[in-house]
Amino acid sequence: MAPHPEAEHPAHRHAPDGDAAAHAFHDLLRGLRVWEGELPPFDPAQAPAAPLPLYRQWLREAAEAGVPEPHTMTLATADAAGDPSVRTLMLHDADERGWHFASHRGSRKGRELAARPRAALGFYWPAVGRQIRIRGTVTAAGPEESAADLHRRSTGALAAALVGHQSEVLGSADELDRASVAAWEKARREPDAPVPSWTLYVLHAEEAEFFQGDAQRRHVRLNYRRVAGRWERELLWP
Repeated sequence: MAPHPEAEHPAHRHAPDGDAAAHAFHDLLRGLRVWEGELPPFDPAQAPAAPLPLYRQWLREAAEAGVPEPHTMTLATADAAGDPSVRTLMLHDADERGWHFASHRGSRKGRELAARPRAALGFYWPAVGRQIRIRGTVTAAGPEESAADLHRRSTGALAAALVGHQSEVLGSADELDRASVAAWEKARREPDAPVPSWTLYVLHAEEAEFFQGDAQRRHVRLNYRRVAGRWERELLWP
């Protein structure tokens, strides 16, 4: 067990409360560890010519390693002024078209993608010391494909979509409770209930980086770049 921060830093006993809290927080950060187990090997020379097969392989291996919710990802977008936003959401599919996710058109991400149809995705799987970064252009699917995406999901997902108002200011928790109860009732009663604002988005990758961590900090970084319609591969310094 690590000694108490005050045992390591006697001066903390006389520091103002704010300074003591800052020292304790810094001690906490310095005490955290990553990649404590054995990490899998990665030979970039054996990687496929395109990123999609490698992405599917790594996601499967992350799931097999026990990573919780390996299909969750961070999505970064920017508004018309260039101010960035980031959030965590679920991957719906990854195919030759690109990486699929969905939201309401009127949400912050929907508004930002309408203004700037470019985005970046990030996946991190600590159990295997791997991360993937993908960026490119984003297109919105049509109403039929968007509706099909929603109605393939769970009753809870449909209920959440029916509540709507994503990213808008909420007046009170009671208001959300009432809307949620009504949405669940409708989702159970009408499993094909339409949600016109629900939109499926597809990120068409222009760059995809695969990062394999190494305990000795000799990380392997393989970057794919789309050049003139074809994928080129390159290694990056850690």
